[in-house]
Amino acid sequence: MAAPALLLLFSGKRKSGKDFLTDTVRSRSGGLGVENCAILRLSAPIKEQFAKEHGLDLEQLLGSSGYKERYRAEMIRWGEEKRAHDPGYFCRLIVKDVTVPVWQLISDARRLTDVEWFRTHFAAVTQTVRVKASQETRRQRGWTFTLGVDDAESECGLDEGVHWDWILSNDGDPQELDRQLQPLLDFIRNQIAQ
Repeated sequence: MAAPALLLLFSGKRKSGKDFLTDTVRSRSGGLGVENCAILRLSAPIKEQFAKEHGLDLEQLLGSSGYKERYRAEMIRWGEEKRAHDPGYFCRLIVKDVTVPVWQLISDARRLTDVEWFRTHFAAVTQTVRVKASQETRRQRGWTFTLGVDDAESECGLDEGVHWDWILSNDGDPQELDRQLQPLLDFIRNQIAQ
């Protein structure tokens, strides 16, 4: 595994738009494209292993369906047990086979141990990005508060204690979002040009 030229570590609450923004940043960052830029999801190896151990449909767990929501709380508990034994377990899994030459986006950092692992292993190139959206906006996107999920570390673990390099408010105003994204996109282009 070679170190990327730039690693953007995205975090935010459910339905804040993390996946939308990582896709947007990749598509608008100067033509890097999929051959040069990987979007990695910490949730993917969690869901893959959880599906194997519990005999579940991985494709449905990876989607945004009610199927995933039925198992979310149990999957969170299971993931916490894995992390208790090895905090970097899932971080290592997602980067071990990455071969893109330029940079990576991690779309779903959820815990302080995630941020610390990437800052430790890729300190010179890691930038943290917090995606925010109001509860009303998140509700409009299908979010409802779920006890044991929205009050768990997987949703609240990065609410405090992290200095964010970038904070993006994603409440549905395209012009405002463009205004906020432009400095980040300029930064990315500058880093890649070096």
